[in-house]
Amino acid sequence: MNYLAHSFLTFTDGQIVGQFLEDFIRNRDRFSFPKDIQDGITLHRAIDTFTDSHPAIHEAKKVFAPLVRLYAGAFVDVSMDYFVANDLSLNSLTEWKAHSQRVYRVLNANEEWLPDSFKIMLAKMEHDDWLYNYREDWGIKFSIQNVLNKAKYLDKDIPVFEAFLNHKDILQECYNDFFPDLLAHAKEINTLIQLEN
Repeated sequence: MNYLAHSFLTFTDGQIVGQFLEDFIRNRDRFSFPKDIQDGITLHRAIDTFTDSHPAIHEAKKVFAPLVRLYAGAFVDVSMDYFVANDLSLNSLTEWKAHSQRVYRVLNANEEWLPDSFKIMLAKMEHDDWLYNYREDWGIKFSIQNVLNKAKYLDKDIPVFEAFLNHKDILQECYNDFFPDLLAHAKEINTLIQLEN
């Protein structure tokens, strides 16, 4: 999951929680959360659906597909967080740091809704400030290796990070074509969510 992008594309504290929870819960459990958290889950799914169908993302997958085949999307997701974190048209570095701290604060304040597996990850995320450090090559290298370690059918030594470095210009172009569209889409979905509330 591209944690920074999902956390940035939120409009309330509850949505932050829902955006992070989506990958950690079963579908039938989503209605057990407060409405604002449910809205974040809905937003997360809308973002993923839009992302998966965007032509620029299909192009970005070509960077990783020869190495990891069907897992290419997961590595594109991670890569996009690097470009979000370095997009100073969205936030200054000071604002990105403040955003990261706010996300950790909101998630910790809503600990009662978080599964144990997520709490363990959150402690690591906050300690190493993953969200802010996605702007660094080493931060993305760590995330890429994390995906490799979790993938059941991939060798842990596949040079995915090297592919990221070697094709950073192509991935940057894909990000430039993609993210403004995603941002507009997320705002549209949030408007629809608010109209339903």
